[in-house]
Amino acid sequence: MKIVIAPDSFKGCMTAAEAAAAIEEGMRRALPDADYVAVPMADGGEGTVQALVNATGGRLVPAVVTGPLGTPVAAVYGILGDRDGGRTAVIEMASAAGLGLVDIASRDARITTTFGVGELIRDALDHGATSFIIGLGGSATNDGGAGMMQALGVHLRDAHGEELGHGGAALARLASIDMARLDPRVKAATFTLASDVTNPLTGPCGASAVFGPQKGADAASVAELDAALRHWAAVIGDTLGRDVERAPGAGAAGGLGAGFLACTDARMRPGVAVVAEAVGLAARSYGAELCVTGEGRIDGQTGYGKTPSGVARIVKDTAPGCTVVALAGSVGPGADTLQDHGIDAVFGIMAGPASLAQAVGEGHANLVRTAENVARLVSAMQMPHHHASRPAIST
Repeated sequence: MKIVIAPDSFKGCMTAAEAAAAIEEGMRRALPDADYVAVPMADGGEGTVQALVNATGGRLVPAVVTGPLGTPVAAVYGILGDRDGGRTAVIEMASAAGLGLVDIASRDARITTTFGVGELIRDALDHGATSFIIGLGGSATNDGGAGMMQALGVHLRDAHGEELGHGGAALARLASIDMARLDPRVKAATFTLASDVTNPLTGPCGASAVFGPQKGADAASVAELDAALRHWAAVIGDTLGRDVERAPGAGAAGGLGAGFLACTDARMRPGVAVVAEAVGLAARSYGAELCVTGEGRIDGQTGYGKTPSGVARIVKDTAPGCTVVALAGSVGPGADTLQDHGIDAVFGIMAGPASLAQAVGEGHANLVRTAENVARLVSAMQMPHHHASRPAIST
């Protein structure tokens, strides 16, 4: 029996590779002779760099860059090993500008910057990269990608000819965009934006309204930032001739999607599809009878571009008869709709009520135990059932 194990990370608890190892450990207890194929996954967010580096035999590159609040942070990106002779870089924007880099008390979407993302791109260019995969997830920013563009040589000036400072609020003062000093290597490079977000840049479904509050924006700040991004889009349209305001995905990562669409010929693709292609999920799923995927939380939103539903679709395209089971740290409303997205069954791994710290601490053991139980069920269903003959009943 061929079993594909393709989970995402269980955030704050296990990386995708650790989760895959735990699932295999549990399943081997009940199905020791199965053919296991571990394919750690991601969807453009946390874990994307590690998943792609591991799958291609690449390497991690450390870099100290400007963090979301303008102070230095230690970041890392990947150079893929078996793709284009090491000329493809994979970057998680959150490594330089992620919400996890800003404590709750310091979150302010008006001032956070993507400058460090541009610095990572520049560093990768210095290492010979000509192709980029950018994971747009987990941002602390709402600057429309302005900081990233400035780091790559673009000048953004106010009416007095002064360079704009960091943050999305500053975009309200933008008067001109000067592309003359954009690093020429950027124009020659290709960019793939990996994201499961299709939000436009502005409006009620835009970057500020939907994602701003989790980054520290109150109602007044959301309105201020949305207006600033509308102005940003208008100046981009007037100066560069590109309509980024309504483009699907332009609102990803606080509008970083719009910044890339403004200064590059970037392609926006579902993150799970980008990762699956790079790790060869489809080819490695050929002939599979069972696939086990999962992530920290599974609910109705999982069907819209999250790793488990993406894995289910790709695996079933290759192996139509494959059963797909998803394991989750928590199961939320709407999980029962996932059968429509190719997931045949969902199991929570918690043994009972627990604090967050307890859930994280026991995550590995809970995942091993649940995977073992899934495997025991599969094993029992494979065994022939011999029904003892019933004695005749005299009347």
